[in-house]
Amino acid sequence: MTTEMRTTPAIRTITYRQALNETLRAELLRDENVFLIGEEIGVFEGSYKITAGLLAEFGPQRVVDAPIAEEGFVGAAIGAAMVGMRPVVEIMTINFSLIAIDQIVNHAAKMRSMYGGQVAVPMVIRMPGGGGQQLAATHSQNLEVWYAHIPGLKVVAPSTPADAKALLTAAIRDDDPVIFLENLSLYSAKGEVPDGEQVAEIGKAAIVRTGTDLSIVSYSRGTTTALEVARQLEAEGLSIEVVDLRSLRPLDRDTICASVRKTGHAVVFEDDWLSYGIGAEISATIGEGVFDFLDAPVRRVAAAEVPLPYAKSLELAALPSAAALSRVVREVLNVAPLDK
Repeated sequence: MTTEMRTTPAIRTITYRQALNETLRAELLRDENVFLIGEEIGVFEGSYKITAGLLAEFGPQRVVDAPIAEEGFVGAAIGAAMVGMRPVVEIMTINFSLIAIDQIVNHAAKMRSMYGGQVAVPMVIRMPGGGGQQLAATHSQNLEVWYAHIPGLKVVAPSTPADAKALLTAAIRDDDPVIFLENLSLYSAKGEVPDGEQVAEIGKAAIVRTGTDLSIVSYSRGTTTALEVARQLEAEGLSIEVVDLRSLRPLDRDTICASVRKTGHAVVFEDDWLSYGIGAEISATIGEGVFDFLDAPVRRVAAAEVPLPYAKSLELAALPSAAALSRVVREVLNVAPLDK
């Protein structure tokens, strides 16, 4: 009888930025069809230094500095993907993807269907976004719901360095176009990441904190805020479950509903505007799936419906906060705040 020796992967604490950089490097090494393309990703090493060191290691054929022409280089990447390459496009900010939205929505998303499955478009479009950096109204948007609305695209939004690694690996290896969303506030966030290959399942949410009183459903930066609030409320005897969506399309409705079925209460927390947003879709999912298990209406916490101000005080007032989330959780559970 032989005993199989199994080793647990070593775990390092690294930043979200480092997790992305290391994953891009690993995939460039693994598959010669993978290449990177975007503005200033080579010599300048990216506006957020995600591609630091990669041009020097892999050269200008694998790390391509593109001109300031999003429609052009996204279109070029789509063509490359259709003939067997696996481009990873970096758009400097999700706001600039509007220049390329025709290429993304009318071409990348539809090619497989329109060609009857004869071609695939295996590409990733990485796009940072979100407010809180004083980048003003046209550079601070959360437009993920635009892309999550489109059949033919997959849309992921990791909240931790570990998920950034596992979801980016999965996205690069997927045979469909994947929109990969990165909140700017997360780049310096640290977390434990296992060494070795980690490949997530796109379309699978995660219960990142278990609880029995109420479910907070969120994604990306919102998940980190939800966890902060859950820890604060635990000290008051409240048991809050946190569901991290991780993937916005496909959406893991089963995990959302299972959580709310257990807790009987739900609050959806998102960085985007309230109307017609991801939170509205989650609320509808809960209403259609587990309405009879709800002990109170689903509530949503989202950004103020204004172009995001530049002034720091106004910007913070417009963004959804931990304090606002905590207040709404208390209202849903009918719990008064502790006296200070």
